[in-house]
Amino acid sequence: MYEGKYPHKRYRITLDFLKKHISTSESILDLGVENPFSEIMRSEGFKVENTQGEDLDLNFESVTNTQAEVVTAFEIFEHLVAPFNVLREIKSKKIVVSIPMRLWFSAAYKSKTDPWDRHYHEFEDWQFDWLLEKAGWKIIDSAKWTNPTKKIGFRPLLRYFTNRYYIVYAERM
Repeated sequence: MYEGKYPHKRYRITLDFLKKHISTSESILDLGVENPFSEIMRSEGFKVENTQGEDLDLNFESVTNTQAEVVTAFEIFEHLVAPFNVLREIKSKKIVVSIPMRLWFSAAYKSKTDPWDRHYHEFEDWQFDWLLEKAGWKIIDSAKWTNPTKKIGFRPLLRYFTNRYYIVYAERM
């Protein structure tokens, strides 16, 4: 649907999933600083505000004080030491969240140049489902997709067949 408009497969799938479950009339708090995808959401008619880069392991003010009807978190929870805490504190009734899944053939991501850019968690789908349910969310829908690469080798070949991303729509129980 957005093949030429959005260059990343991840953006196209995420946007389709978001549109499937969330109306443009609903306000969104997107966890994480403003980024290319928050701009895409706005360009598609969503009312989006972003958090300001606060440490969501320690500071829950943005999710407890928001009037947003929906919280989105696209590839955020893997960076947190304790994502359960912020998930439990969210006051909005709906969430749409995505994570990179743990790959059996690749170590968790850690930037060589940025000490803050690392994945503390990379979940399997069942682990993330359990985390959401334990934090008080009922999963309504989910999807997975691959992240092929244009490199040559055994691991790039595996990426063509192994799901890398997992997205969930859930409502507060």
